[in-house]
Amino acid sequence: MLTSNEILQLVNDFLAHLPYERKPKSLYEPVEYVLSIGGKRIRPVLTLMGYNLWKENPESILMPAVGLETYHNYTLLHDDLMDQADMRRGHETVHRRWDANKAILSGDSMLVLAYQRMQQVPADKMPAVLDIFTETALEIGEGQEYDMTFETRNDVTEEEYIEMIRLKTSVLLACALKIGAVLADAPQEDADRLYRVGEQMGLAFQLQDDLLDVYGDPKVFGKAIGGDITSNKKTYMLINAFNRANDKQRAELERWIGAKTFNREVKVAEVTRLYDEIGIRRLCEEKINYYFHVARQTLSEVNVPEERKAQLRQYMDELLHRNK
Repeated sequence: MLTSNEILQLVNDFLAHLPYERKPKSLYEPVEYVLSIGGKRIRPVLTLMGYNLWKENPESILMPAVGLETYHNYTLLHDDLMDQADMRRGHETVHRRWDANKAILSGDSMLVLAYQRMQQVPADKMPAVLDIFTETALEIGEGQEYDMTFETRNDVTEEEYIEMIRLKTSVLLACALKIGAVLADAPQEDADRLYRVGEQMGLAFQLQDDLLDVYGDPKVFGKAIGGDITSNKKTYMLINAFNRANDKQRAELERWIGAKTFNREVKVAEVTRLYDEIGIRRLCEEKINYYFHVARQTLSEVNVPEERKAQLRQYMDELLHRNK
């Protein structure tokens, strides 16, 4: 069985050598650009690792695996445009490097390319693979819509937030593992268990992003911390701070959230202080550990020998202890 690092190398090499021969070349340049600027490649790695639980040739499904990575990066390209973000992974976003029209059109083409790559599976597997992928793609759009509507609401509940991140982030990790299992001829019940593993991992992964945005090291995290605080993003942290604050703390939070003008560093420091007082960091860490625990427990129920699960378990542990 391959290690996660060996699988990651397979994915990166495959992506680096994918040809883009269609014209006009200018339409596909942003696609190549987005897929060349790095990333953790979690989704294709999980696809290959899910497959590798049953079969020994994960390199045989590289094309649909990078189809998932293509789709993931398409969503980021459009997210960046909606958020008017300037940077992604230390590089200019597509709408900044080119323009908004190019981001829309190349992003649309990227979505079609994702489907084209997902179709490159054995004919008998294609209906199941496309059903899983299409349902996932619809759910991710639904999650993004929830996320945008939350921006204008001050009554978002923890349950609503968890469902939003399940749709926006978790289901694609779940989809990756399940498609790997389906392509490996895994029993239906095991493919479904792997879906739940990915879903729980995804919840933990997004909550880690919330946590790192407040408590991460900017040099390691790759961007300035406190972006969620300055933009008043309805995260697990902010929602629970409001739910658990006393009257004085809530008044301070409301003052910072309502401020039209502010010093960025002061706002981040003051809201972080309130999080510390209320115990939000510990609460978030406990929730992260809970979701990873459920993911591990569910993986233990997958009916393959324990030694075949070792690489996936190790990869999950690496994600749990990530700092960026």
